[in-house]
Amino acid sequence: MATQHVFTGARVVLPSGIVENGRLVVEGTVIADAAAEAPARPALLPDGTPAGAAGPADGPALRTAADATTLDLTGYWIVPGFVDMHVHGGGGASFSAGTAEEALAVAATHRRHGTTTMAASTVTNRLDDLARQAAVLSELVEQGELAGIHFEGPFIAPCRRGAHDPGLLRDPEPGDVKRLIDAARGTARMMTLAPELPGGLDSVRLLADLDVIAAVGHTDAGYEATAEAVDAGATVATHLFNAMPGLHHRTPGPVAALLEDERVTVELINDGVHLHPAVVGLAFSRAGAGRVAFITDAMAAAGKGDGRYPLGGLEVEVRDGVARLVEGGAIAGSTLTLDTAFRRAVTLGGLPVGHVVRALSENPARLLGVADRVGSLEAGKDADLVILDAEFAVAGVMRRGEWVVEPEVG
Repeated sequence: MATQHVFTGARVVLPSGIVENGRLVVEGTVIADAAAEAPARPALLPDGTPAGAAGPADGPALRTAADATTLDLTGYWIVPGFVDMHVHGGGGASFSAGTAEEALAVAATHRRHGTTTMAASTVTNRLDDLARQAAVLSELVEQGELAGIHFEGPFIAPCRRGAHDPGLLRDPEPGDVKRLIDAARGTARMMTLAPELPGGLDSVRLLADLDVIAAVGHTDAGYEATAEAVDAGATVATHLFNAMPGLHHRTPGPVAALLEDERVTVELINDGVHLHPAVVGLAFSRAGAGRVAFITDAMAAAGKGDGRYPLGGLEVEVRDGVARLVEGGAIAGSTLTLDTAFRRAVTLGGLPVGHVVRALSENPARLLGVADRVGSLEAGKDADLVILDAEFAVAGVMRRGEWVVEPEVG
């Protein structure tokens, strides 16, 4: 019989809502059941009828193996494992290094912070180099270590390049776009581009035809051009508000177009550096909890500390947790992990826990095409879960039924 873990007493965040005094059962690598804790069954009268109250309202009692490991999590939360659809690095390593060793180091770092599923994001480079990186990363996707590849650059606006090498930027010619998608061997999940550039709209249409997310980002497009890109098939806003024109009362720009369209999910970097909490709240109030995806956009310093790090071919200095290019000083990604994004959203932003869970797990899982396996606590899905204490700090992380961070509670 597969190893069974039974978790009782916690607040469990299910798709249907938050269950107080919940009970979650893991068998092997999957969730066997999740429900409210069943009350004790009443004694039976001689004729077989219950003596007093009827049986549990939530159905039959969950089966528990005699050798199950039971953990009382009273005072804790159980939420689905986090899903990061936009992350470049962590633990001193980077997906753009083009080696399996560094990619696995990135994944291991973020898993310790609750991210059990992630797509690997690249940064602007030569097409040959990006194709080689994709070949390595695609193998890790096929092995189940990653959920896909996200190409961020080189098809972005020079004036909104952020921390991308200006000498390697290029227009999104559909043939070049197709070359990178082909190099990923079916594992490409998303590509960020500036749709106003020559070839931009044709490339958006191509990506939509290939079932790859076309994400609008690092763009100088106006309101109308952005709306046209959404009509052409773009469905994601890459780190909304950042690396694009801001809202203006006469020229609303891409932010307004992306927020108002029900077809678009907006990425947010909730680290207190990229966005003010009020702006995060604005995005939630306009887009709704079903159209927000928290991301890290993390570079190599995430989970590591201050110092100097490479980002593609550029050098980044991290000071007090803020990453900036050594040359020019532009913000160069983040040092964020998703557990911090969760805690900030609830404690500083005042957002409901259920809404935050959707933005951290359910929504990105749907976009990456893995919602049948991860993103929510439901029977039959992978046993990917995060245990949080009363202050929303990580107390335990399980991935596919194995402890990444074993909880010390009780």
